[in-house]
Amino acid sequence: MLEKEAVRKIIRRALEEDIRSGDVTTSAALTGSEAGQGTALAKEDLVVAGLEVFRDVFGVRDAGLVFHTGLSDGVWAPCGTVLATVSGSLSSILTAERVALNLFQRMCGIATLTKQFVDAVAGTKAKILDTRKTMPGLRILDKYSVRTGGGHNHRYGLYDGILIKDNHIEAAGGIAEAVRRVKATAPLMVKIEVEVKNLAEVEQALAAGADIIMLDNMTVDGMRQAVPLIGGRALVEASGNVTLSTVREIAGTGVDFISSGALTHSARAADISLKVTRKT
Repeated sequence: MLEKEAVRKIIRRALEEDIRSGDVTTSAALTGSEAGQGTALAKEDLVVAGLEVFRDVFGVRDAGLVFHTGLSDGVWAPCGTVLATVSGSLSSILTAERVALNLFQRMCGIATLTKQFVDAVAGTKAKILDTRKTMPGLRILDKYSVRTGGGHNHRYGLYDGILIKDNHIEAAGGIAEAVRRVKATAPLMVKIEVEVKNLAEVEQALAAGADIIMLDNMTVDGMRQAVPLIGGRALVEASGNVTLSTVREIAGTGVDFISSGALTHSARAADISLKVTRKT
């Protein structure tokens, strides 16, 4: 679930950015008394994500608008599906339209791409994870969209998970020292993940007591060697250069998780239109 007030803060900020002193086009073209309906239409096949956000943009702009949908997040909507309608003041609908679509299209796009990755590894044990490569200010929406598409969230931020990356290792003076320092201060139940780039570093991470080992930008052959070397002593995550064309082969190596920043930083916004009709 999305935290209501956090979402509303995003919406209010986005509307303020777009409207500022007023919607000069709508104010000039309409008297303000016009009423009607806006219909959101899927112009391609997509996974629905963000209906609540879409609704709330209109609600924040004008509490008198009436929103209706027969769908729920996570459903597959073929091209041509009516996703939702919003009725009431056409001035309010037109002013909120762009912000509502921007957020909704992005969320549906992320969920749709995630589902493609999840479907590609079906039948394997690998779970698809996102990363912190999200749009600044929109992380809660991006990560919700990944879950809606069937994926799983990696750590939410720097504060809720330990991931010792290559730059941490360099700065600390090596894997062993980095893990030693983290273990000295980390809460007992928090897992320690270490990023490695070759088999030698896999062995170092195991010796240091890593709970999760991230195989970063390793070849598929390298992963095939790393998984039995780890032998269940740690969970295994594959990351780096993961694409729809490679993810199935990566899953076949036996890794537990496959993370991809592309889910959130490269997802194309879904094609959704909002067509307005005036009530006569």
